Amino acid sequence: MFLEIRHLRTLRAVAESDSLASAAEQLHLTQSALSHQIRAIEDYYGLTLFSRRSRPMQPTPAGRRFLQAATQMLPLMDALDRDLRQLAGGDTGRLFIALECHSCFSWLLPTLNAYREQWPNIDTDLSLSHSFEALDALKRGLVDVVVSSDPINDPDIRFVPLFHYEVVLALSPQHPLVAEEVVTPQMLVGETVITYPVNRNRLDIFSRFLAPAGVEPATTRSSELTVMIAQWVASNRGVAALPAWAIVDELAQGSIVARPLGEGGIHTTLFLALRQQECDQAYVAAFIETARAAALKTLKDIQLAS
Repeated sequence: MFLEIRHLRTLRAVAESDSLASAAEQLHLTQSALSHQIRAIEDYYGLTLFSRRSRPMQPTPAGRRFLQAATQMLPLMDALDRDLRQLAGGDTGRLFIALECHSCFSWLLPTLNAYREQWPNIDTDLSLSHSFEALDALKRGLVDVVVSSDPINDPDIRFVPLFHYEVVLALSPQHPLVAEEVVTPQMLVGETVITYPVNRNRLDIFSRFLAPAGVEPATTRSSELTVMIAQWVASNRGVAALPAWAIVDELAQGSIVARPLGEGGIHTTLFLALRQQECDQAYVAAFIETARAAALKTLKDIQLAS
């Protein structure tokens, strides 16, 4: 038989995405490889599966029949795969998650909801009490996963990349820096910089932008909540460096404006930190997959890590 499960996943991803590039990223393929795979199916059956004239591409009658089969079969295959992995790796365990990323609730909660449906016997919880010493808590066994953008060189910890993103400077629409296309460190000399309450060496705006230029802002203030920082920025009480994906709603509403930090911008990666000896557990691998899928579905302005 010519058809394989990967063909079903390919057609479903294309149908659910707004572009071939987005579908290719979701499938961890190049756009060329994805196009070749679709063309191979069409050539084999002598049928066109998608209309290339519309954007996004729309399925033809043959494509809709293909997608109907994918909708029926893929959940069964995914359930079979999950059940077999649970039998092989044990279907009980614990995943206590600590956050070093203060803006991660928007995608982490959907991740946990999806994961609990698939692995109901795994004890999952968010541990907020270890946020400021999360990696130490991971090594001591107090938590099992740390969401972090600050990898360290430690042989006992593996940092698994989830996605890449840009950190931008959030401004009030009335702020004078809105007139600038790019913000330089010197432009922040007289500013109030709003941050999360963590050490400066873990804040990109200081470690990668201000400190290398020898610049110190007029003052700083902090909040643990991204929504509060965004409100302060909107009311022109300061500026803040935030992940672009964390302020999508505020940017769309026009309550704040974003500008790149420096000519090339500041780009970083979000990781899951895990104990080395537990990385190959089936339920841990499943959580990584679920986190990536939820991030891609929930967040804008990110690029999945390979």
